[in-house]
Amino acid sequence: MLTVSGSPHIHGDESTKKIMYGVVYAMIPAMLVSVYYFGLDALRVLLLASVAAIFFEWLIQKYLIKGPVTIMDGSALVTGILLAFNVPSNLPSWMVIVGALVAIGMAKMSFGGLGKNIFNPALVARVFLLISFPVQMTSWPKPQAIINGLTDAITGPTPLGIVKEGLDAGKTMSEITPELPTYMQSLLGQMGGSMGEVSAIALILGGLYMLIRKIITWHIPVSMLLTVVVFSGILWGIDPEHYADPVFHLLTGGMLLGAIFMATDMVTSPMTRGGQLLFGFGVGLLTILIRIWGAYPEGVSFAILLMNAVVPLINRGFKPRRFGIKPGVEIKTS
Repeated sequence: MLTVSGSPHIHGDESTKKIMYGVVYAMIPAMLVSVYYFGLDALRVLLLASVAAIFFEWLIQKYLIKGPVTIMDGSALVTGILLAFNVPSNLPSWMVIVGALVAIGMAKMSFGGLGKNIFNPALVARVFLLISFPVQMTSWPKPQAIINGLTDAITGPTPLGIVKEGLDAGKTMSEITPELPTYMQSLLGQMGGSMGEVSAIALILGGLYMLIRKIITWHIPVSMLLTVVVFSGILWGIDPEHYADPVFHLLTGGMLLGAIFMATDMVTSPMTRGGQLLFGFGVGLLTILIRIWGAYPEGVSFAILLMNAVVPLINRGFKPRRFGIKPGVEIKTS
């Protein structure tokens, strides 16, 4: 029997396993930085999230779905690492395990597994943990405490949290700025935040690697980041004392992590280039709206999940040209 799968049919040496492990390699710089700044706690969260994600996928495939076990394709490992990147390094171990269960069991396998989930699994788990355990999920260890050799890491707000709290208290950006990390500190990762979002340089290196390997394209990251720059720049230009500048928004929070590793997820992002540009625009706009006028100082996770829900509609509006059909030729169907 010759089985022909649905289109499109592309011949190449790429496979799911190669792509997933390519993403893992791209995350190595951010992993190394997180362990350097946050110590053994970061290593604990990384290992626990990864092992738990793989274990739960194996358990569900083996005993609930009772189908082929595909844990070696690397997708569960990617989900586990991304989950670790989206939580504080001091998160209790049992919460990390619960997050892995939500990511794999609820956000991925309940839809049928890899390629069928409509929401990014790691972000679903992050939002679940944030809503369920807000205190633990907003207790951010400061990397400086690790650098100075202190055994008990000092916790404090993220740069976005400092700005949010300061503005709500009636301060101006001129008064808040001395409390914020410099741009160089933000690039290197010397600021509070989730494990995988603190170092802009490490994330950019991973993004460049994936672009060179053609694991991702530039459309979503560039569209998302450019939208953030434009809208935050307009607000900052109107009133620089009550709105942060565009560079601050780019380098803080989960902006680069979301743009490079989360929004570009092949399963939960649009298929066409035009759709990806619209998707990135929507994520960027929603992020700025949530950061400035929302209850949370960070908005990347919520923005990506909201746009994940719109992807089927975007795919209907931005359909790829049929193979072999010249541009401008109308196809009539009876």
